[in-house]
Amino acid sequence: MIGKLSSFMVRIVNRYLPDPLVFVVLLTIIIFIWGLYVVEPKEGQNSIIAIIGFWGDGFWSFLAFTTQMAMIVVTGFALANSEQVKKLLKFLASFAKTPKQGVALVCFFGGLASAINWGFGLVVGALFAKQVARNLKAVDYGLLIACAYIGFMTWGGGLSGSMPLAASDASNTIVKNHLEGNPIPLNETIFTAYNLFVIVCLLIFMPILATFMVPKNPKNIDPALLAEEPSFQRELPKDATPALKLEESRILAYLIVILGIAYLVFYFMDKGFMAGLNLNSVNLIFLIAGLFLHKTPMAYMRAIQAAAKSTAGILVQFPFYAAIAGIMDHSGVGQIITEFFINIANKDNYAVWAFFSSAAINFAVPSGGGHWIIQGPFVIDAAKELGADFGKATMAIAYGEQWANMIQPFWALPALAIAGLGVRDIMGYCMTALLFACPIFIIGLYFF
Repeated sequence: MIGKLSSFMVRIVNRYLPDPLVFVVLLTIIIFIWGLYVVEPKEGQNSIIAIIGFWGDGFWSFLAFTTQMAMIVVTGFALANSEQVKKLLKFLASFAKTPKQGVALVCFFGGLASAINWGFGLVVGALFAKQVARNLKAVDYGLLIACAYIGFMTWGGGLSGSMPLAASDASNTIVKNHLEGNPIPLNETIFTAYNLFVIVCLLIFMPILATFMVPKNPKNIDPALLAEEPSFQRELPKDATPALKLEESRILAYLIVILGIAYLVFYFMDKGFMAGLNLNSVNLIFLIAGLFLHKTPMAYMRAIQAAAKSTAGILVQFPFYAAIAGIMDHSGVGQIITEFFINIANKDNYAVWAFFSSAAINFAVPSGGGHWIIQGPFVIDAAKELGADFGKATMAIAYGEQWANMIQPFWALPALAIAGLGVRDIMGYCMTALLFACPIFIIGLYFF
């Protein structure tokens, strides 16, 4: 049954789901036309000109947030590709003696890594799955990679969760415009009992579920897919020039690491951990950690260059999301959506409605940061009207996005590239995880 369902979904995705960039262009057109029907332009101004103005004014309004999202990806990717992390993965993989133990370990450590940093988790999960596959010859490689991606469901409530960290930043545009400049502290989002419940349940039950998905007759693995990843370290020749010696100098790298650690210590002493943990501080922590583990400036730069290609979607799509948000904010479209939620929800069940709406929007906006730009304003405004919890409303958007990723393969692409597989190889397993994970999120949002 899983195989048939997987084949059906892959056919639908391949035939009807365009690249996310095309989706954001289509979404721009839809919101533009919708805005024309509801906008009330200034006296003497044409509706079309008004909407064009809203679009253009919003286009570059989230540049800082776009850069923060790109940095999460590259710093996490670079850290995961350090030699020390790879050695740790080899050690952990040695504990898997059977296929069931292997898939459970990959699912657990993929989830744990994604809760620390989602860019790190995406890569380290795939690398760990490859290492387990090298050790266990009779294991389904597609299931291992699927387990790495299933672990990604913890990311939105983790330490690098885009939405709770953005909501905790007083300089964030949505916080300034829709929360009157009052950020939502992390002890109302990430560090809450319901978020802990959701993450712990995912870390426990998803690995158990994975063991029930182990096929009796796994497909043979192409040995070429399990080749070792290249090292970013470089041995200098004896006649290396002074410039090369500087580029591969550990002293220079460690001086920056010491400077970064000193800054972070004083920063958290001054701000406190809860108030100081935001997108900027998380990115600095991972940048310093990556530089330390790669040991030299150019080794780290080579790792960053390898990771940078994964930011293309963020860099191009996020300005379009910001422009769409500009139209929704100023034309009245956002208010219409807000009123829709106010009419169908109440204070108690609002977070659940926001969760499912976020999952639906994930088809058009497969990015947590993009979700915050598009959905954050009307979810927060509706929460105001209903008297609902702002923190839980924010986490509902995050949960809906991370849950729906199991049928939206956009963020699986980096892991699939590392593994050398295609979407068809993992979709059935991910859809199974989607079904069984749903109650965890609903219980966390409604009963806690």
